[in-house]
Amino acid sequence: MKSIPGAAAALLFAVSAVGAETPAPADLDYPGTLRLAVDATDLDHRIFRVREEIPVVAGPLTLFYPEWLPGNHAPRGPIDKLAGLTFSANGKPVAWSRDSSDVYAFHLDVPAGATTLVAEFQFISPQDSGQGRVVMTPDLLNLQWNTVALYPAGHYASRVQIAPAVKLPTGWQYGTALEASGPASADGSVAFKPVSFETLVDSPMFAGRYAKRVDLDARPPVHLNVFADEAKDLEFTPEQMKPHEALVRQAAKLFGAHHYDHYDFLFALSDQLGHIGLEHHRSSENGTDPNYFTAWNSKASSRELLPHEYTHSWNGKFRRPADLATPNFNVPMGDSLLWVYEGQTQYWGFVLAARSGLWTDEQARDALALVASRYADNRPGFAWRNVEDTTNDPVVAARRPLAYRNYQMSEDYYSAGQMIWLAVDAKLRELSHDRRSLDDFARAFFGAGDGDWNVKPYTFDDVVATLNGVESHDWAKFLRQRTEANAPPIDGFAASGWKLVYTDKPSDYQKTTENEGKSADFSTSIGITLSTKDSKITDVRWNGPAFKAGVSTSSTLVAVDGREFTPDRLKEAITAGRKGEAIELLVKNGELYRTFRIDYRDGLRYAHLERIAGVPDRLSAILAARK
Repeated sequence: MKSIPGAAAALLFAVSAVGAETPAPADLDYPGTLRLAVDATDLDHRIFRVREEIPVVAGPLTLFYPEWLPGNHAPRGPIDKLAGLTFSANGKPVAWSRDSSDVYAFHLDVPAGATTLVAEFQFISPQDSGQGRVVMTPDLLNLQWNTVALYPAGHYASRVQIAPAVKLPTGWQYGTALEASGPASADGSVAFKPVSFETLVDSPMFAGRYAKRVDLDARPPVHLNVFADEAKDLEFTPEQMKPHEALVRQAAKLFGAHHYDHYDFLFALSDQLGHIGLEHHRSSENGTDPNYFTAWNSKASSRELLPHEYTHSWNGKFRRPADLATPNFNVPMGDSLLWVYEGQTQYWGFVLAARSGLWTDEQARDALALVASRYADNRPGFAWRNVEDTTNDPVVAARRPLAYRNYQMSEDYYSAGQMIWLAVDAKLRELSHDRRSLDDFARAFFGAGDGDWNVKPYTFDDVVATLNGVESHDWAKFLRQRTEANAPPIDGFAASGWKLVYTDKPSDYQKTTENEGKSADFSTSIGITLSTKDSKITDVRWNGPAFKAGVSTSSTLVAVDGREFTPDRLKEAITAGRKGEAIELLVKNGELYRTFRIDYRDGLRYAHLERIAGVPDRLSAILAARK
């Protein structure tokens, strides 16, 4: 894959305090092939041990540790986990210095006569979630090559060739989009065919003691590589596998082309390995609870993960916003079009979950109802922010916990972006008298060039032009009205023939969502959300009833109306409030216990979608499987 440089590539040099210069990336081949060997067998200490051989010539050299990570949209390369870094050439140490203004850059002077520089270091992976996402356990590992490799500055990442290899624990199986250069050796070592450094970073590995591989499609090959903490969690039925096979077929019907020669879903079912959903061009990293298959009927909300990440092969990897298509992993990215990259992917993730049968239509509508209620009633942050501004959040917030997320907002370009594309789909159908839809845009924008997987950057104007090619309209104004407004973009529901309503009974989908998340959601009534694991209040709606009474996030709900808190008791108290009875909450905040009285009269409120009489049912047409 060959990326296009962003504006930041125009910078010529970054100069350290000692005068070393970091060359700008150039569209030139790096001479020779790097060789990377990773020992991933130290499960006890959760350490990846690295040896890298880099072809060199005498003179100054700058090496990068990847900083700006695709899919993270932010400078999150975990350089704090790199340790023990040494360099040598011809058996002798080579000194290095870190750039004083760029901690991801290392400067060296290669000695005369040296042709190979050897780098050795360790990636000390997190021991628990407090140190970062866990990527190695006694039974599973997730090798992300960007964490265990350095690469030379001065070249596009696509022009640096590298031959990777990994040593795995004995008897472990693995999955990756990389192609092995031969069978694994007796000690568990696997060597892979050389690829560009860009492709290496885009081709992570899952490996584990317990694994199964399922072929979902043959033309081109698509595989589901499932890994688990225990063998029992790999027991799935043919009926459960059918919607996963249908997902591949429905995506092909939607986009009309493939932009990979083969594709591997890497899927971990674990409560030990950190959960993940991360896109790549020919694979995706996916992680969820161990009982994805064994508790199938109660895991509906987990089943949108694979459709979302699979969609990214087209939207985000093949077609990519121009300011995200940087020449290497140390040029800053721009996130201005994430409401297309992630927002439309979120939209297709829901749609493909329904079209494939991973969700029923009812589950899809109930999932959309929860999104609608979040934006109709639980995003007061729109008073001061808009969707476009939230595209800065990968850098600004970096997914750190927020005290009042509903008011501060964070990465709302996902779900609010999804709502924008529902409105676009409904408008296309209305304008064309239901002859054309967002499916036509997807085929034209993401589907062109079957078999081509070179990155095609795009701009806002490209999006608008393609929409106009489907159906003429002032699409620039239509999109800006929704991305720049201080209001949630939820008008697509009514245009699709449905409206948001509330009842005192949650949908089955919401029940399973709360059970999976071990949460209790009262955000649309008294305005709080709680963890049922420890009774911690995880969010309080800004200026909602609980907020006005004095309740804050990170407190612990101890008692309701003088009795020990349970979700059912809080439901009873909220219901009783309809008769004029104030709700009394005993809350612990640090060492302080306080009682708050909430004057709330509207009872329990759970989101549902209801048909609008006399308006075409476009939502059902959107969710219907393609023949």
